[in-house]
Amino acid sequence: MFEFAWPWMLALLPLPILAWWWLPPYRARQASVQVPFFDRLAAATGQTPQRGAVVLQRRRIQMIVAILIWTLIIAALARPQWVGEAITREVSARDLILAIDISGSMEQRDFRTADGATLTRLDGVKRVIKDFIARRRGDRVALILFGTKAYVQVPFTQDLQTAAQLLDQAEVGMAGQQTAIGDTIGLAIKTLEASTAKQKILILLTDGNDTASRVPPEHAADIARQKGVAVYTIGVGDPAASGENRVDLGVLQSVAATTGGHFFRAEDGAQLQAIYADIDRVVPAKLDTLSWRPKLPLFQWPLGAAVVLSLALWLGLWLAGEQERKGAFRHA
Repeated sequence: MFEFAWPWMLALLPLPILAWWWLPPYRARQASVQVPFFDRLAAATGQTPQRGAVVLQRRRIQMIVAILIWTLIIAALARPQWVGEAITREVSARDLILAIDISGSMEQRDFRTADGATLTRLDGVKRVIKDFIARRRGDRVALILFGTKAYVQVPFTQDLQTAAQLLDQAEVGMAGQQTAIGDTIGLAIKTLEASTAKQKILILLTDGNDTASRVPPEHAADIARQKGVAVYTIGVGDPAASGENRVDLGVLQSVAATTGGHFFRAEDGAQLQAIYADIDRVVPAKLDTLSWRPKLPLFQWPLGAAVVLSLALWLGLWLAGEQERKGAFRHA
């Protein structure tokens, strides 16, 4: 339908009439011939001399075009627009961070896929996580990679294809050989500070124990709870191993419990896929309904018509003046 965005601008339409009524006419000084017997000349013609100026009579077409130009300008100022049918869209109100361990232990080749192949832990995790990312339609997804240090590989985005491509470029050892779980949770909290989403989720996947953090994981988890961030932890390492290769299930369980998340244990691709399905079931996406009407601005049409009429009026008055001057010259 058609409507004006600023209909109150139409109140300016009678402004020229008010100016016509209440403002004095414009008076211009012009050169004239001085007559020493002006009083006798005025008496002979029966006129009474007075101060002021003659108000020139305007042509009728000039007045009509001026009214049209003013009307078109006010119509343009009122911002006419064509409003289309309402469009409704449901979008996710969830921001989700995937924190992936790329420490040295992720290079071990003991991750079993659904087809029976054996891959390195990181390659197997990549394969499953890329499928998980592809199903995040509507979610904003961020990717954090961590080892000795943690860094944001992908800031929050809905470009899931780019996020999957950048995940595929991750290599073991890019962030160091050790594991910094606490610092990773802290980085995730900082990344989520500007988020206005109703759900803030961190999925942390690691196969080691915390050996490089400046902030203990338990302390970072407590801060995450205060910030409303739920941490879902996934352990893919061997708890019976020693040193860096041993996954600390106790810490992961504590972090998840503190933040209101869940802890999962994964040994192969099938288990990891089931874990992501459980996360979708336990934390269903909250949807926000966005509704808007597309608006097509139309102000350029009355504004353009006003400019054309102004130019046409100026040209017409100039031609008429030239004809009058030529006629006066011929009579002279």
